[in-house]
Amino acid sequence: MKGDRREFIQAVGVTAAAAAVDTVSVAGAQSADGLEGIEGFAFDAYGTLFDVFSVTALCEELFPGYGDGLAQRWRAKQLQYSLLRSLMGRHKDFWLVTEDALVYATKSLRLDLTQAKRGRLMQAYLTLDAFPDVRPGLEALKRQGVRLAILSNGEPRMLEAAAKSAGIDVLLDTIISVEDIRIFKVSPRVYYLGLDRLQASRATMGFVSSNSWDVNGAGSAGLTTFWIQRSEGEPPEELGFPANRVVRAITDLPVLVRG
Repeated sequence: MKGDRREFIQAVGVTAAAAAVDTVSVAGAQSADGLEGIEGFAFDAYGTLFDVFSVTALCEELFPGYGDGLAQRWRAKQLQYSLLRSLMGRHKDFWLVTEDALVYATKSLRLDLTQAKRGRLMQAYLTLDAFPDVRPGLEALKRQGVRLAILSNGEPRMLEAAAKSAGIDVLLDTIISVEDIRIFKVSPRVYYLGLDRLQASRATMGFVSSNSWDVNGAGSAGLTTFWIQRSEGEPPEELGFPANRVVRAITDLPVLVRG
């Protein structure tokens, strides 16, 4: 089911960057090629730390028979609207973009989105489930003295609430939102913002995402990138800026930067 969801998102074609070819498995990856210089990681939030499809059960509860389809369309439109608003130069914060995407998704499925249902679904975005590898992976990196941050399209309140709900807020050094520059990924300005806030160089900050388009965006901006390939069969995007490393989980990262 999760593989189908990923295929749906890819088919929509709404992202503007991604990864391509030269992947390296974590089993063969070592820190001898300079990755030991990584002093901090900036993590994408949605789809990387937080499972955006954990809203599916609520979608199904509120709209029986439409849960999976609604969750998929909602996420696809959320991504598409963030890209389109960046291209148009008409920014809205990610909370409002997410709400607009929900309204569109329910209309496209001819579902009656009452105020009560809208409120419940939007609130679900504040308590998204974290993937199982997130907390143990971040804890292991923290023990190594690596600085940890979120770098996300998300609006600050959304990110803070989701991090607290997942119990990872105490592991983060900072949460960096695009609201400070009012443009979404994959603008290079977003990734430069991460470098600035972590006071890091391209060589000392790693960017981590399970979204291949996001990895390509960061790679295009010159960052050292790590793609979490959560689905083994998922191909990288074909935009010319592949990940420096491909891993299967956040728990694979500590060995790559261990001094």
